Amino acid sequence: MTFLIHILSILGRKTVNSVWTLGVASMFVCKVIARSSIVIRRPQLLIAEIHFAGVLSLVIIIVSGLFVGLVLGLQGYETLKRYGSTGAVGTLVALSLVRELGPVVSALLFASRAGSAITAEIGIMKTTEQLSAMEMMAVDPYARVVSPMFWGGVLSMPLLAAIFSAMGIIGGYLITVVAIGVDSGAFWSQMQASVDFHHDILNGVIKSIVFGTAVSAIAVYEGYASVPTAEGVSKAVTRTVVTSALAVLALDFVLTAFMFTGVH
Repeated sequence: MTFLIHILSILGRKTVNSVWTLGVASMFVCKVIARSSIVIRRPQLLIAEIHFAGVLSLVIIIVSGLFVGLVLGLQGYETLKRYGSTGAVGTLVALSLVRELGPVVSALLFASRAGSAITAEIGIMKTTEQLSAMEMMAVDPYARVVSPMFWGGVLSMPLLAAIFSAMGIIGGYLITVVAIGVDSGAFWSQMQASVDFHHDILNGVIKSIVFGTAVSAIAVYEGYASVPTAEGVSKAVTRTVVTSALAVLALDFVLTAFMFTGVH
């Protein structure tokens, strides 16, 4: 009985701490959004963060998207060949990428590359007391540092997801049409006939925006709330990657349920 009470007390303490952390993080993000006017007044700050979060992530996005498309096209061809429907491999590749793999995989890559870098940068600025120095000079660190990083991540994510999906479709075309010999006309025509802009592409864009917002919010919060030591920053980076991955997968399930399965 004592052991059971001990377990319940641990679970209750962790639950309370999780709810408290969620509330603090929500207030932090609201404060960042409320002080986002500097992004409009000084767009060069936003452009620099888009370059940091988006442009520097292009290599891993392009290479990963190409290989995902190659694998998806090869597996799809081998499966559809059993039923004599190899011409539909373009539809399989496009819908899989636009609906699911494009936003989800690019969000996971974005969290591991850009999210961890954002957390580390803010954490190191806190460790070296650069944020405290800004406050002493009457410079708002939320507006000057955190807000441009947050919006840079939010705006970069949909573009990276679109590039990932495009490279995946190119990879599927190369492996199925160029390498295997599937009819090019059937590949593109069935894809164009099956992929709907509003139902497929637009929902994929909405997913990528939600994922980008979640990953960017987690990254800036973990960096700002990190313990100002080398160990504290490293733990914050780890928490950013793990929490972002779980958040992306959970949000993907919720959004898919509402977008594609008719759950109301």
